[in-house]
Amino acid sequence: MEDAMNSGQKEIFEKIREIAQEKNAIILAHNYQRPEVQDVADLTGDSLALSIQASKTHADIIVFAGVHFMAEAASIVCPDKKVLFPVPDAGCAMADMLSPEQLIKKKEELPGVPVVTYVNSTAEVKALSDICCTSANAIQVVKWTGAKEVLMTPDRNLARWVERHTDQKIHYWDGYCPVHDDLSVETVVQARKEHPNALIMAHPECPVEILDMADVVRSTSGMLAYASKSQAAEFIVATENGLLHQLRKQNPDKKFFHASPDMICHDMKKTTLQDVLDALEKEGPVVRVPEDIRVKALRAVERMMDVPRDAG
Repeated sequence: MEDAMNSGQKEIFEKIREIAQEKNAIILAHNYQRPEVQDVADLTGDSLALSIQASKTHADIIVFAGVHFMAEAASIVCPDKKVLFPVPDAGCAMADMLSPEQLIKKKEELPGVPVVTYVNSTAEVKALSDICCTSANAIQVVKWTGAKEVLMTPDRNLARWVERHTDQKIHYWDGYCPVHDDLSVETVVQARKEHPNALIMAHPECPVEILDMADVVRSTSGMLAYASKSQAAEFIVATENGLLHQLRKQNPDKKFFHASPDMICHDMKKTTLQDVLDALEKEGPVVRVPEDIRVKALRAVERMMDVPRDAG
C-alpha cells in the first residue's frame, strides 16, 4: 500500500513512525480503517482484541484509529497508558442506539436476567452489563452463562444469530449496524451471479437472511483466518469494505469481492494519516473512562475473557 501513496502521504507516514518510536507509542487500527491508516499501524484487527494486545505491550501511548467505543475499550483495559483518539466525532451508530438509562429500564423489565453486551457499546453500557461478548465468541459466552434467558445488547442481528445456536431464550435490544443491516438479499444474489465460484463470508451483524445465504459466518478476524486456510480462490465479503485491504494483503493469490459497494462506514473512514500524526504530535485528544465506570466495565470484559474458547 505504501507504494500507492503520494509523496505527501509517504512523508506523513514516515513522520508517524518516527514520532511513535520517539514517544514509545503504539498505533492500533481497526480492520475497517482506510488502507494507508491500516498500513501505518503497529497492530490491525478487531476492536477489543487490539486493546487487549496493546495492554500486553510496554507502550506509554496508544493511538486508536477506530471509533469512540474502541478508544474507550483501550482506556478500560489499559489504564496505565495514555489513549489518543485522533478524530473525536468518529462514532458508532449501533453503540449510540442504547443509552445507560435505556438499559437500566430494560433490566428492570427483566429482573434477574443476565445482560450480555456486545463490545460495540459505550463504556457506561458495559459497566451495567454482566458480561461482554465479541462477534467471534457471542455463542460461547451466552451458553457459558448457563441462564435459561439472557438479554443481549445492543445488536439484534448478532442476538438472532446466537439464538439459532443455543437453547436459551434471547431477549434483545433493537439496535443494529446500518452498514451491515442495509445489505439486501437481492444484492447478495447479484454478487453471487457475478462471482459464481466465490464463497460468501458474512459478518454476524448482517440480517439473518444474509447469514442464511453465507457459506461461513465470521468476525473480521475470523474471516481473515478462514480465508488464509481455505482452499477456495475467490470470496464475496459481506462486511465493511475496509476488510478487503487486509484480506488481499494477506492473501495475494486469492480474489476478494465486496458484497456491496455501499458497505462503507463513514465514521471508520474519517481518520486520515494527518489525523494520526496530529494526535501523536499534540498527544491529544485523550480518551479516559472515569474510574468508577472503568472498573465495572472491566469486570464485564474480564468475565468474557474467562470463558473457555471451546465453551458450548
